[in-house]
Amino acid sequence: MKIRSGVGMVLVAAVIAANASVARAQAPKGQGVIASTQVKATVTKINHQTREVTVKTDDGREFSFVADPAVKNLAQVNVGDVVTATYAEALAYEVKKGGTPDATQTVAGGTAAAGKKPAAAVANQVTVTVQITAIDPATPSVTFKGPQGNTRTIKVRDPEKLKGVSVGDTVVLTYTEALAIKVDKAAK
Repeated sequence: MKIRSGVGMVLVAAVIAANASVARAQAPKGQGVIASTQVKATVTKINHQTREVTVKTDDGREFSFVADPAVKNLAQVNVGDVVTATYAEALAYEVKKGGTPDATQTVAGGTAAAGKKPAAAVANQVTVTVQITAIDPATPSVTFKGPQGNTRTIKVRDPEKLKGVSVGDTVVLTYTEALAIKVDKAAK
C-alpha cells in the first residue's frame, strides 16, 4: 500500500507526545471508558533525498509514504529502526447540579528535539456540557440540550445511573484522543 502523504511519519511521532499530554490532562470525575491500540513497524527502505520511507509490520504488510517536510530529524532514521504508533481515546462524564450548556476544545502536541530520532505527539480534548431536559425512566432514556440548542435523546444502559439525576442537571462530557509516534534505533 502506497500513501503519498506526510501524515504517516507525523502521526507516528505524535503518539508518544500524545500519551504524555493525556497523562497531564486534567482527568474529569465520573464514569469513563478508555481504549488504546499500538502498531509497530520496521523501516525496510528509506531515501533521504526523496523522503520516501517503507515500513513493514510484524504481520508482513508493507506501507510506503513520502515524509512531509514538517517531519523533523528524518536524517536520523535508518533501515532497521522501529516505528511505534500508539492511539488512545477516552470518554468520561460527570453529572452536576445546575449549570449551562457549553463547549471547549484543547489541542496540544510536541515533537522531538533537533538531532534526535523523530517523535511527536498530538492530543485533542473536547469538553461539552449538556443540560438534561427530560428523563423517561420507563424507556429508560434522557434528553439533553447542547450548547447550540440542539437536543438528543439517548437510552440509558444502566437505569441505576439515573438515581439522583433531575431535569435541569448538567452532564459534562469529555472526549480525549491522542496519537504518539516514535522511532527507536534498530536492535543490535
